[in-house]
Amino acid sequence: QVQLVESGGGLVQAGGSLRLSCAASGRTFSWYAMGWFRQAPGKERELVARMSMSGRLVYYADSVKGRFTISRDNAKNTVYLQMNSLKPEDTAVYYCAARSGAGATTAYEYDYWGQGTQVTVSS
Repeated sequence: QVQLVESGGGLVQAGGSLRLSCAASGRTFSWYAMGWFRQAPGKERELVARMSMSGRLVYYADSVKGRFTISRDNAKNTVYLQMNSLKPEDTAVYYCAARSGAGATTAYEYDYWGQGTQVTVSS
């Protein structure tokens, strides 16, 4: 079992920045690929960014490429999402997720989820 706890969400003006953190506990963090997803009201949960176990491989959704950066610190059992140049359309609940093995793109492929943190970007 892996427990994930997100933090760092909040209200920010368009153009601002936030850094989300996801602290993991339980099994060895470095065994898991990590992903950040988001879900806006009335929309499906979508992948924002993911990172391999080692941190060498990353993927970003086109909508956030160049603005968001995923990173991980295996010594601290934490994955981060740095979000810059935020837009109102980035407003959503953001979730971190973990899966053993290689990274994946769809939500159902992830085994463990945090409770989510709200990000609201005002125009």
